[in-house]
Amino acid sequence: MLTRQGVVSLVAGIVAVIVGRVFGVLELFIIGAAFIAAMALALIFVRVRRPQLVASRWVHPNVLVAGDAGRVDLRLEHRGSVRSTSFELVERVSRRGDQPGHVARLPVAPLDRSAQPTVGYQLPTTTRGIIQLGPLESEIRDPLGIARSTSVVADIDTVTVAPRTILLDMPQLGQGTLGRHLLTQAKRLGPGEFHGLREYIDGDEPRSIDWKASARSENLLVKEHTVEGVRRCSVVFDASPDSYLDAASFERAVTAAASLVHSSMQAGLTTRFVTAGGIDLRGPEVAINTLRVLAEIEPDSTALGILDRDPGEGLGLLIVISGSRHGAGWKAAQSVIDPTLTAISVTTDEPSRSSVGVSARTEEEFADSWRAMNGTDRQRPPVGTSRLESKVPA
Repeated sequence: MLTRQGVVSLVAGIVAVIVGRVFGVLELFIIGAAFIAAMALALIFVRVRRPQLVASRWVHPNVLVAGDAGRVDLRLEHRGSVRSTSFELVERVSRRGDQPGHVARLPVAPLDRSAQPTVGYQLPTTTRGIIQLGPLESEIRDPLGIARSTSVVADIDTVTVAPRTILLDMPQLGQGTLGRHLLTQAKRLGPGEFHGLREYIDGDEPRSIDWKASARSENLLVKEHTVEGVRRCSVVFDASPDSYLDAASFERAVTAAASLVHSSMQAGLTTRFVTAGGIDLRGPEVAINTLRVLAEIEPDSTALGILDRDPGEGLGLLIVISGSRHGAGWKAAQSVIDPTLTAISVTTDEPSRSSVGVSARTEEEFADSWRAMNGTDRQRPPVGTSRLESKVPA
């Protein structure tokens, strides 16, 4: 294929040949013929010297989180029988559905037969979403820039950029406002497993005295039972556009949802994630699958409807993330609240007015408000690719 410069040169050559022929000017005829011959030689050059490439992509880190520095390495293998000329690799990088995106251009030096070089470029990961890579093309030009030849050496790939995630401490019984509330709930549910015996002290329930053991001792002995902590966590994400003031508020809700699901799994809790569109994720892969969903999620007017009750046992958390407590998510969650569940609202557009609520008008406020509710002051860093390594394949 001729470049723009090549097309101009071809037209000039043809005009020179015609003028030279009509007016009998030998010099113009020769110049025109030279231009045309250069075109032919340039086309032969880019065809013969075109590299015979096979390419594969390696995106690292394995899991890209919004705001991280990503990189794409291209592993090449030249399978041609002759040494190639220098050429350029051209890769289009765009958000899924967006055009035209931007183009990465990577110059490559001449390759010997069976050479296997690696070249790469930085991958933009400023926001969550799906990035489309490719197709990857090799482009060769002749030394004069008259002709070029392109060929596809790798098909289209997609890369998932997960939302930013903050690792949070899950509540402990008796610690902080939420912990004290959970301890009260646990006592109402009755004693857990038998833990041991201790001496009776004033204020102990008489029914907790072990009379048989006390008969063999000089003092009254009381049975102690363990109090079970939180065992499960359900995160309900309100994706209704009417529940949020703006796009920034929705993005804070996405960050909060990703953070709570990931933190719940890290704490060993049975975790569930529910949002619009009939999405109800559970099981050992819930954190991975939730990040995939949240990487692409957009405001969805589909109603949550009536939620199914969580069949799990023990104390549980029901965390509802919305713009305010008047959102559709909070209303839908009321249908599944029972004595074993503690409902927690995470609001991105208004301050929390509940002792077990979290304000998330900024990411910093979300983290601070959660720590204050749990009675913890320890700072937790944002989760980077190292924490999620190999858990969400691209």
